[in-house]
Amino acid sequence: MDNVSNEVEGTGENVLVKHVSFFDRDHDGVVYPWETFQGFRAIGSGLALSTVAALFINMGLSGKTRPGKLFPNLLFPIEIKNIVKAKHGSDSGVYDSQGRFVQSKFEDIFRKHARTNSDALTSDELGEMLKANREPKDFGGWVGAFSEWKILFYLCKDKNGLLQKDTIRGVYDGSLFEKMEMDTQSAKKHKQGIHRGDK
Repeated sequence: MDNVSNEVEGTGENVLVKHVSFFDRDHDGVVYPWETFQGFRAIGSGLALSTVAALFINMGLSGKTRPGKLFPNLLFPIEIKNIVKAKHGSDSGVYDSQGRFVQSKFEDIFRKHARTNSDALTSDELGEMLKANREPKDFGGWVGAFSEWKILFYLCKDKNGLLQKDTIRGVYDGSLFEKMEMDTQSAKKHKQGIHRGDK
């Protein structure tokens, strides 16, 4: 993973686009709320979380990714090519203004906040990081950062209640979502196999 991240920094690749592209289920460059819903379901989220996330994300980001459009689109599409315009404040700074991965900012997360385990965050440490990143009166950024990180922690913490460094890195480059989708599909097949065996 380190080699991938360093390579991304060197080439200036927009990994924020990769992060979002997982939810573009039909690969047309636009993410609609139902695709966000499908993406969350694909990584193992329940119906309620997937529904709330789809509405919150698309309603919050759609207008920002459609610069110059006078009227909102009531289907709330997110245009992936403009996703950097939806980057909110009060974040970790791991994505720069062009959506590129900044290795030093990524390492800062753990250098500053990972006290229990140098390569993971506890729930309390995550909360401290969110508070430390808050910019004055940036209420939208606070909500955005809180929602993103708390959902990530809920879905991806390990059995010891830790959010591992490699997991967080995978979120930034989008590879984690693909892995979670494969894991979810494998779990479903395994469950179906058990049920067939019961019969």
